Amino acid sequence: MISPRPALLVAGENAHSRYFSEAAYAKAAEPKELYIVPKATHVDLYDRVRLIPWDKLESFFDRQLAK
Repeated sequence: MISPRPALLVAGENAHSRYFSEAAYAKAAEPKELYIVPKATHVDLYDRVRLIPWDKLESFFDRQLAK
């Protein structure tokens, strides 16, 4: 429905909600990326700042907004 807009889905490896991101990724058209954060839960990605994949977010937005 939102394609062809670029989509970056980020989920924690140990998140109970990870399957939502995987299901959305499976249904999305390109361009799309799924990034699984090792050893992270869903809540970790809100308040454990060291686990947030800042480099991945920055590179995704740099690449997609440059188009």
